[in-house]
Amino acid sequence: MQDPYSIRCTPQIAGVLCDALAWIEGWVEIEANSSNDNPIFAPHTGQPLMSGNFYGGHIAFAMDSLKAALASIADLSDRQIVLLVNPQTNRGLPADLVGAKGDDILVNHGFKAASITATALCAEALKLTMPAASFSRSCESHNQDKVSMGTIAARDALRICTLTERVVAIHLLAAAQGCELRKNYQVRPALSALIRKIRSLADGITNDRPMDGDIEKVARAIAATDMFATPGDSL
Repeated sequence: MQDPYSIRCTPQIAGVLCDALAWIEGWVEIEANSSNDNPIFAPHTGQPLMSGNFYGGHIAFAMDSLKAALASIADLSDRQIVLLVNPQTNRGLPADLVGAKGDDILVNHGFKAASITATALCAEALKLTMPAASFSRSCESHNQDKVSMGTIAARDALRICTLTERVVAIHLLAAAQGCELRKNYQVRPALSALIRKIRSLADGITNDRPMDGDIEKVARAIAATDMFATPGDSL
Protein backbone atom coordinates (compact mmCIF):
# COMPACT_ATOMS: atom_id res chain seq x y z
CA MET A 1 0.00 0.00 0.00
CA GLN A 2 2.84 2.40 0.81
CA ASP A 3 6.52 2.65 -0.04
CA PRO A 4 9.00 2.18 2.82
CA TYR A 5 10.14 5.32 4.60
CA SER A 6 13.49 5.26 2.78
CA ILE A 7 11.53 5.96 -0.43
CA ARG A 8 8.50 7.89 0.81
CA CYS A 9 10.43 10.21 3.14
CA THR A 10 13.49 10.85 0.96
CA PRO A 11 12.82 14.63 0.61
CA GLN A 12 12.38 15.02 4.35
CA ILE A 13 15.50 12.96 5.14
CA ALA A 14 17.67 14.77 2.60
CA GLY A 15 16.14 18.08 3.64
CA VAL A 16 17.76 17.83 7.06
CA LEU A 17 21.21 17.94 5.45
CA CYS A 18 20.16 20.68 3.03
CA ASP A 19 18.86 22.92 5.81
CA ALA A 20 21.76 22.12 8.13
CA LEU A 21 24.33 23.13 5.51
CA ALA A 22 22.80 26.62 5.35
CA TRP A 23 23.68 27.45 8.96
CA ILE A 24 26.81 25.26 9.13
CA GLU A 25 28.35 27.20 6.24
CA GLY A 26 27.63 30.48 7.98
CA TRP A 27 29.14 29.35 11.25
CA VAL A 28 32.29 28.04 9.57
CA GLU A 29 32.74 31.26 7.58
CA ILE A 30 32.42 33.39 10.72
CA GLU A 31 34.90 31.27 12.65
CA ALA A 32 37.36 31.05 9.74
CA ASN A 33 37.36 34.85 9.36
CA SER A 34 37.46 35.65 13.06
CA SER A 35 40.34 37.01 15.08
CA ASN A 36 41.35 34.13 17.33
CA ASP A 37 44.82 34.99 18.57
CA ASN A 38 45.48 35.08 22.30
CA PRO A 39 46.20 37.63 23.53
CA ILE A 40 44.51 40.09 21.21
CA PHE A 41 46.07 43.57 21.22
CA ALA A 42 43.73 46.57 21.28
CA PRO A 43 44.47 48.53 18.06
CA HIS A 44 44.40 51.99 19.68
CA THR A 45 46.15 51.34 22.96
CA GLY A 46 48.20 48.22 22.30
CA GLN A 47 46.79 46.72 25.51
CA PRO A 48 46.95 42.91 25.53
CA LEU A 49 43.52 41.34 26.00
CA MET A 50 43.43 37.78 27.23
CA SER A 51 40.49 36.08 25.49
CA GLY A 52 39.05 32.81 24.30
CA ASN A 53 38.16 33.64 20.72
CA PHE A 54 40.24 30.65 19.64
CA TYR A 55 37.73 28.31 21.27
CA GLY A 56 36.30 25.94 18.65
CA GLY A 57 32.92 25.30 20.22
CA HIS A 58 30.95 26.53 17.22
CA ILE A 59 33.08 24.42 14.86
CA ALA A 60 32.63 21.38 17.08
CA PHE A 61 28.86 21.74 17.18
CA ALA A 62 28.66 22.45 13.45
CA MET A 63 30.82 19.45 12.57
CA ASP A 64 29.02 17.12 14.97
CA SER A 65 25.73 18.17 13.37
CA LEU A 66 27.18 17.73 9.88
CA LYS A 67 28.36 14.24 10.83
CA ALA A 68 24.86 13.15 11.81
CA ALA A 69 23.20 14.67 8.75
CA LEU A 70 25.75 13.16 6.34
CA ALA A 71 25.61 9.72 7.92
CA SER A 72 21.82 9.80 7.65
CA ILE A 73 22.21 10.23 3.88
CA ALA A 74 24.58 7.25 3.79
CA ASP A 75 21.99 5.24 5.71
CA LEU A 76 19.25 6.36 3.34
CA SER A 77 21.26 5.31 0.29
CA ASP A 78 22.15 1.98 1.86
CA ARG A 79 18.46 1.25 2.57
CA GLN A 80 17.51 2.10 -1.01
CA ILE A 81 20.30 -0.09 -2.40
CA VAL A 82 18.94 -3.00 -0.39
CA LEU A 83 15.48 -2.38 -1.87
CA LEU A 84 17.00 -2.44 -5.36
CA VAL A 85 18.96 -5.69 -5.00
CA ASN A 86 16.37 -7.68 -3.06
CA PRO A 87 13.99 -9.53 -5.42
CA GLN A 88 11.28 -9.36 -2.76
CA THR A 89 11.26 -5.55 -2.89
CA ASN A 90 12.63 -4.52 -6.30
CA ARG A 91 9.38 -5.11 -8.19
CA GLY A 92 10.49 -7.61 -10.77
CA LEU A 93 14.13 -6.68 -11.30
CA PRO A 94 16.69 -9.52 -11.23
CA ALA A 95 18.10 -10.45 -7.84
CA ASP A 96 21.20 -8.33 -7.10
CA LEU A 97 20.55 -6.48 -10.38
CA VAL A 98 22.39 -9.16 -12.33
CA GLY A 99 22.66 -7.99 -15.92
CA ALA A 100 23.85 -11.27 -17.44
CA LYS A 101 21.62 -13.36 -19.67
CA GLY A 102 20.94 -17.06 -20.08
CA ASP A 103 23.10 -19.50 -18.15
CA ASP A 104 25.46 -16.65 -17.17
CA ILE A 105 22.84 -15.50 -14.66
CA LEU A 106 23.76 -18.47 -12.47
CA VAL A 107 27.44 -17.53 -12.19
CA ASN A 108 27.19 -13.74 -11.77
CA HIS A 109 26.49 -11.81 -8.59
CA GLY A 110 25.72 -8.36 -9.98
CA PHE A 111 25.56 -5.79 -7.18
CA LYS A 112 25.63 -8.25 -4.29
CA ALA A 113 29.18 -7.37 -3.20
CA ALA A 114 28.62 -3.67 -3.90
CA SER A 115 25.57 -3.72 -1.63
CA ILE A 116 27.57 -5.37 1.15
CA THR A 117 30.29 -2.74 0.68
CA ALA A 118 27.76 0.08 0.95
CA THR A 119 26.41 -1.39 4.18
CA ALA A 120 29.92 -1.67 5.65
CA LEU A 121 30.80 1.91 4.71
CA CYS A 122 27.50 3.13 6.12
CA ALA A 123 28.10 1.28 9.40
CA GLU A 124 31.46 3.03 9.79
CA ALA A 125 29.88 6.41 9.05
CA LEU A 126 27.14 5.87 11.62
CA LYS A 127 29.69 4.78 14.23
CA LEU A 128 31.56 8.08 13.82
CA THR A 129 28.48 10.21 14.56
CA MET A 130 29.13 10.18 18.30
CA PRO A 131 29.44 13.90 19.20
CA ALA A 132 33.11 14.71 19.66
CA ALA A 133 32.25 17.78 21.76
CA SER A 134 30.86 15.49 24.45
CA PHE A 135 34.35 14.13 25.11
CA SER A 136 36.07 17.32 26.26
CA ARG A 137 39.07 16.54 28.46
CA SER A 138 41.03 18.75 30.82
CA CYS A 139 44.71 19.19 30.02
CA GLU A 140 47.73 21.44 30.68
CA SER A 141 47.32 21.20 34.44
CA HIS A 142 43.68 22.27 34.18
CA ASN A 143 44.51 25.51 32.34
CA GLN A 144 42.88 24.09 29.23
CA ASP A 145 40.18 22.47 31.33
CA LYS A 146 37.28 22.68 28.87
CA VAL A 147 38.44 22.05 25.31
CA SER A 148 36.13 22.19 22.30
CA MET A 149 37.17 19.02 20.43
CA GLY A 150 36.47 20.98 17.25
CA THR A 151 39.44 19.55 15.35
CA ILE A 152 38.46 15.96 16.07
CA ALA A 153 34.84 16.71 15.12
CA ALA A 154 36.05 18.17 11.81
CA ARG A 155 38.25 15.15 11.11
CA ASP A 156 35.33 12.83 11.81
CA ALA A 157 33.10 14.90 9.51
CA LEU A 158 35.66 14.64 6.71
CA ARG A 159 35.81 10.86 7.10
CA ILE A 160 32.01 10.56 7.11
CA CYS A 161 31.85 12.73 3.99
CA THR A 162 34.34 10.42 2.26
CA LEU A 163 32.35 7.35 3.27
CA THR A 164 29.02 8.88 2.26
CA GLU A 165 30.33 9.85 -1.17
CA ARG A 166 31.14 6.21 -1.83
CA VAL A 167 27.84 4.88 -0.52
CA VAL A 168 26.00 7.36 -2.75
CA ALA A 169 28.24 6.36 -5.67
CA ILE A 170 27.21 2.72 -5.23
CA HIS A 171 23.60 3.87 -4.94
CA LEU A 172 23.79 5.77 -8.23
CA LEU A 173 25.46 2.86 -10.03
CA ALA A 174 22.84 0.43 -8.73
CA ALA A 175 19.97 2.77 -9.62
CA ALA A 176 21.33 3.27 -13.14
CA GLN A 177 21.62 -0.50 -13.55
CA GLY A 178 18.05 -0.94 -12.38
CA CYS A 179 16.76 1.72 -14.77
CA GLU A 180 18.54 0.12 -17.71
CA LEU A 181 17.21 -3.33 -16.82
CA ARG A 182 13.70 -1.87 -16.57
CA LYS A 183 14.17 -0.19 -19.97
CA ASN A 184 11.65 2.61 -19.60
CA TYR A 185 13.67 5.49 -18.19
CA GLN A 186 14.00 7.30 -21.54
CA VAL A 187 10.52 8.80 -21.05
CA ARG A 188 11.96 10.91 -18.22
CA PRO A 189 14.47 13.40 -19.70
CA ALA A 190 16.09 14.47 -16.44
CA LEU A 191 16.57 10.87 -15.33
CA SER A 192 18.02 10.02 -18.73
CA ALA A 193 20.48 12.88 -18.41
CA LEU A 194 21.63 11.67 -15.00
CA ILE A 195 22.12 8.12 -16.28
CA ARG A 196 24.19 9.47 -19.17
CA LYS A 197 26.42 11.25 -16.65
CA ILE A 198 26.85 8.04 -14.68
CA ARG A 199 27.59 6.04 -17.84
CA SER A 200 30.21 8.57 -18.91
CA LEU A 201 32.08 7.46 -15.78
CA ALA A 202 31.26 3.76 -15.54
CA ASP A 203 29.65 1.13 -17.75
CA GLY A 204 26.82 -1.08 -16.61
CA ILE A 205 27.54 -4.50 -15.13
CA THR A 206 26.84 -7.48 -17.37
CA ASN A 207 29.34 -10.10 -16.26
CA ASP A 208 31.01 -9.70 -12.88
CA ARG A 209 34.10 -7.49 -12.76
CA PRO A 210 35.85 -5.33 -10.16
CA MET A 211 33.79 -2.24 -9.33
CA ASP A 212 36.19 -0.33 -7.10
CA GLY A 213 37.37 1.87 -9.97
CA ASP A 214 33.79 2.67 -10.96
CA ILE A 215 32.88 3.59 -7.40
CA GLU A 216 35.90 5.89 -7.08
CA LYS A 217 35.17 7.67 -10.36
CA VAL A 218 31.57 8.37 -9.40
CA ALA A 219 32.58 9.37 -5.86
CA ARG A 220 35.08 11.89 -7.23
CA ALA A 221 32.40 13.29 -9.53
CA ILE A 222 30.05 13.67 -6.56
CA ALA A 223 32.76 15.55 -4.66
CA ALA A 224 33.76 17.82 -7.54
CA THR A 225 30.54 18.46 -9.48
CA ASP A 226 26.78 18.67 -9.15
CA MET A 227 25.76 15.25 -10.40
CA PHE A 228 22.09 16.14 -10.12
CA ALA A 229 22.10 19.44 -12.02
CA THR A 230 19.43 18.93 -14.66
CA PRO A 231 17.97 22.38 -15.39
CA GLY A 232 14.46 22.54 -16.78
CA ASP A 233 13.37 19.02 -15.94
CA SER A 234 12.25 17.19 -12.85
CA LEU A 235 13.30 13.65 -12.02
